[in-house]
Amino acid sequence: MIRDELKNAHLYEGLGAGIASALRYLRSTDLDALAPGRYEIDGKDLIAIVEEYQSKTLEQCFWEAHRRHIDVQCVVRGAEKIGYANLAALNVIQPYSEEKDFLKLDDPAGVGEFMTIRAGSFVILGPEDAHLPGLAVTTPAPTKKVVMKVRIS
Repeated sequence: MIRDELKNAHLYEGLGAGIASALRYLRSTDLDALAPGRYEIDGKDLIAIVEEYQSKTLEQCFWEAHRRHIDVQCVVRGAEKIGYANLAALNVIQPYSEEKDFLKLDDPAGVGEFMTIRAGSFVILGPEDAHLPGLAVTTPAPTKKVVMKVRIS
């Protein structure tokens, strides 16, 4: 898991062509002007998902992970907390869906750590990085985020 500000995104372009493309897209696009929805940037290899929502309470959130994609999540407006834990430390509560590239997890031992991601910040989450996104910083509030889905070769 990597966390930084978008102004430093160029420092991570060496992590691979897909991540470099995702970070360049985030830096070069007027993200605030994008309407919510799914945008194919490079076919199925790079997808932008624009979301606008109310951040949630912990009880409304869940842990997840992906096997075929790396997430590059960038908060555009507002702020949210995101939980992070190594996938091996959590319990699977819903079998992996190949179709959705989605694994639902639980953290009964409380090993997950939480950090606040504010507008202009991003995180890079690989397949081993279980995450709990969308958590309210204090109380639920409007948030806009772009999630770049980078297909793993």
